[in-house]
Amino acid sequence: MSEWAIQMGTFTLQIIIVLVVIGVGIALVAKMRQDSDEQLNLHIEVLNDQRRYRRRRLAMATAAPNSRKKLLKKFRRDDKARLKGKEGGSKNLPEVRPEHVWVLDYHGDIKASGTDHLAQEISALLEVAEHDDEVVVRLESGGGLVHAYGLASAELDRLRNAGLKTVVCVDKVAASGGYMMACTASQVRAAPFAVIGSIGVVAQVPNVHRLLKRHDVDVELLTAGKYKRTLTMLGENTDEGREKFVEDLENTHRLFKDYVAQRRPSMDIDALATGEIWYGSEALQNGLVDAVDTSEAYLVERMKEAQVLLVRLDGPKPLSKKLGLAISGGVESAIVKLVGALDAARWQKH
Repeated sequence: MSEWAIQMGTFTLQIIIVLVVIGVGIALVAKMRQDSDEQLNLHIEVLNDQRRYRRRRLAMATAAPNSRKKLLKKFRRDDKARLKGKEGGSKNLPEVRPEHVWVLDYHGDIKASGTDHLAQEISALLEVAEHDDEVVVRLESGGGLVHAYGLASAELDRLRNAGLKTVVCVDKVAASGGYMMACTASQVRAAPFAVIGSIGVVAQVPNVHRLLKRHDVDVELLTAGKYKRTLTMLGENTDEGREKFVEDLENTHRLFKDYVAQRRPSMDIDALATGEIWYGSEALQNGLVDAVDTSEAYLVERMKEAQVLLVRLDGPKPLSKKLGLAISGGVESAIVKLVGALDAARWQKH
């Protein structure tokens, strides 16, 4: 009797485990579908208010204990006066819209993965921004794929084409495709040691043909079109293929130079489009940037005259990532970062 009960209990437990696993699987699938259907969330932060709050916190912390109550009352009076000024004013005069500075952040990887978010942020701004507004893009990128950064630059061009003043601030690096994006702005500002430039094109293709030949391994490469493949990883490369590959690189470089020259005509593009990089102060002397300072310093200065708003679109965080199931995505991200670090090493000065 006891053996039968143990078997029944074991069978029942197995059934329960199977049902729980199936239920969890269904819940995960449903949640992942829900996450994929969620839209991007728009976040707006008034940086003037943030700075005012921090300034008051510091003032309260450093004030004498017996004066803090008086200081707090002063803050409240200032808030009431500011609120009254916004809501009141003269009833006989039209309301004057304050000047706005819209702030966007762009951190680019090799694939310029943030371009889709950037495009949608720009679309949102173009719906409300007026001609006297300003858009500040805090840009950080060492460049990457030509077509990816070409698209990212075209998205920033939309601000320029709409007649908005655009300022790109570079605190760390805007090189290669990153500088292609920066040059779309009305004004480029860089920190003193920000890496600027690298107006050039690079490509590298490993080839293991001799290794395969040594081990009697044949590779058949079939193409339709004389230059469908110029250099390959496995097949035997020819001088004609190499010449065509270099010709394509030179053509891409020419397009890059023309793009920069059209947007910054004061630059000596032939002298500067050598693939070299310059630090911020050097870039100013060579005309690649218009001013040397940090993005924080510039925004604090603009807060004296305008309302500065940070705009950001955040996407949904899939449950798969939360549970650590996106292993392939993590591996790909690690590889992209490694390649990016190796590529960046070529323009770092020692």
